[in-house]
Amino acid sequence: MNRVLIINLLILGSLAFLGGCASLGVKPWERDLLAEKAMQGDPNPIESAYDDHIYFSKEASSGGRSFGGGGCGCN
Repeated sequence: MNRVLIINLLILGSLAFLGGCASLGVKPWERDLLAEKAMQGDPNPIESAYDDHIYFSKEASSGGRSFGGGGCGCN
């Protein structure tokens, strides 16, 4: 009885594990839902880009994010 239960649990676990790999990505008809304003990670991209520029221009060790120049804030 115990052996049958263990084998059934192993089979069930294996099927659940293999079923997790069944997703192949976002379908074309689902992309419109992901493109909505509420689904975007950043509600105000212009303000975030400005804040990133200020933050990274003050960091002397990095040149900023995709900006030329050094820690002085120069481009």
